[in-house]
Amino acid sequence: MLRTGILNPAVLDLLARVRHTNTLVLADRGFPFWPEIETVDLSFVDDLPTVAQLVAALRPNFVIGQVFAAEELKFANAPEKLSLHLAALDGLPLVFLPHVELKRRVPAAVGLIRTGDTTQYGNLILESA
Repeated sequence: MLRTGILNPAVLDLLARVRHTNTLVLADRGFPFWPEIETVDLSFVDDLPTVAQLVAALRPNFVIGQVFAAEELKFANAPEKLSLHLAALDGLPLVFLPHVELKRRVPAAVGLIRTGDTTQYGNLILESA
């Protein structure tokens, strides 16, 4: 029985299949469903969990090479909310793309984890190192 770290078996299974330079999408509550890729839905209520909380839980055991985010993220949120969202990415290379371009990358991902995050354009694509 696992006692620490990520306990969700579906998330663990998904993470075990991510290899070098593969990508994983962390989505907010409103992100569209993508039938062509596996989705693990962790959403519970608004902002539980958040994308930032998920990043914090992943970082100890998941090597992130770079992160892709929508440019719109920077302008659509209050500074305090944006700061909390980006704090989880501290020290990681962050590439901003137009939201449309970010969504074009989704079908190539190994999977998607949906959260309850209400941060506008708060979706991230993590590329493994």
